[in-house]
Amino acid sequence: MWIELLGAVALALALPGSLYLLLLTLAALRPAAPAQAPNERQRALRLAIVVPAHNEAQGISRTLHKLQAQVARWPNTRLLVVADNCSDDTAAVARAAGAVVLVRDDPLHRGKGQALRHAFAALGDRVDWLLVVDADTDVADNFVGAMRAAMHDSVDALQSRYGLRDPDASSAARLTELALGAWNLLRPRGRMALGLSAGILGNGFALSRRTLDRVPYLAESIVEDVEYHHMLIEAGLRVHFVDATTVLGDMPLASAAAGAQRARWEGGRLGLLRSRGLTLLRHVLQGRWRLADPLLDLMLPPLAWLLTLQLLALTLGNGLVRGMAAAALLALALHVLIALKLIRADRRHLRALLGVPRYLVWKLSLLLASWRASRRNAGWVRSARPGE
Repeated sequence: MWIELLGAVALALALPGSLYLLLLTLAALRPAAPAQAPNERQRALRLAIVVPAHNEAQGISRTLHKLQAQVARWPNTRLLVVADNCSDDTAAVARAAGAVVLVRDDPLHRGKGQALRHAFAALGDRVDWLLVVDADTDVADNFVGAMRAAMHDSVDALQSRYGLRDPDASSAARLTELALGAWNLLRPRGRMALGLSAGILGNGFALSRRTLDRVPYLAESIVEDVEYHHMLIEAGLRVHFVDATTVLGDMPLASAAAGAQRARWEGGRLGLLRSRGLTLLRHVLQGRWRLADPLLDLMLPPLAWLLTLQLLALTLGNGLVRGMAAAALLALALHVLIALKLIRADRRHLRALLGVPRYLVWKLSLLLASWRASRRNAGWVRSARPGE
């Protein structure tokens, strides 16, 4: 009796997310729109590329070199680095690479959201669009051109593809690339196909000056990109996905650093669900259906947790629960298969899937840390990059 009840509870927790994933997965099968070249008006737009940086002296030169090569090809484009509460030579390294540098020293108000707000305010109305690129990023050769080509008068914000810089570093890196393919590629494509807002992923996104005037960048949580995206949707605005270009960023792969970053992401999202969930639900019940997507997104547990819930329901439930759990597992499997297709997976990715059981155990071990990170007073901490 109690065992079957636990199975039913596990299914109840897993089913909404499973159905949501299935909807996005099927929608993502729609072919992407072909890439376009920017027209004369888009070429003339005043664009600022903003690079927030906290103690990035070791690797920011590589990022700035790639961005400078594109700035040189596109007129009306400037490059600005925000050296935010740095204790190293980030500012000097950025200046040596040819970037304009804003130095921000405010130890009581640290974090990427505050750094971006400082840069946006400094640029004022001297730019038409602002493009955010993290300091540990490689950008595709067509990045600025593809983003410019998507800057139409009717567009509020943009998000490019966002993948992993070095997926061949290890099996863990290939699993991370798969996870990013699901999160940063499949789901935004699905949302766009459904007429929803693609989302802001924290790297490779662009905001129009008009959008910032209407919705100032006031997000300050440890998942400020998700928080700001909710502000945009509540204001009736939409982020468009630019499928034609990519940014590739570093992700911590060492166990301690990776665990800290995952706990921060997942705890931050849980904190937003706790603080914003009822408000979003109230908006949905009042007929603002577009807000159902951010609510369902916050309610969707990480895939490792979702898989665990599905397996519990399959193992512990009665006949009906087991049948529904099996269907939910099939939906998750389809989600993973389509993500593998979108990232053009090879045998190395398939071999990396053998590490999923170990990965599940590792993710479940982060539950307590994620809960701590969901607290209102949880602070932002920079994760160590590969090689540090």
